[in-house]
Amino acid sequence: MNIEDIQAFCKKLPGVKEDIKWGADLCFCIVEKMFCVVPLEGELSITLKVRDDEFDELVSREGIIPAKYLARNKWITIKDITVLNRKELEGYIKQSYEIVKSKLPRKLRK
Repeated sequence: MNIEDIQAFCKKLPGVKEDIKWGADLCFCIVEKMFCVVPLEGELSITLKVRDDEFDELVSREGIIPAKYLARNKWITIKDITVLNRKELEGYIKQSYEIVKSKLPRKLRK
């Protein structure tokens, strides 16, 4: 997957908006809450929220690290996206979207 593939997949999810934050990070949000961050400069990586019970197992894999500033909230950075196949990566993006969406107030989830 490349940045365009990630962008196309994220934009297919309902209610998703993209924004540039911190000067060079492409952020995908649902109701102003981020669920996926991809840097526009440097090596391709992706930062996502994961389930609490998956966090330790994922960061023990080569190429996946705790996300800077967000690890305490169970966010990971996949530094080498080749450690996951396309289906797995899309699954984690969708899961991150669902986790963030589930924490929105009921009125905003629609």
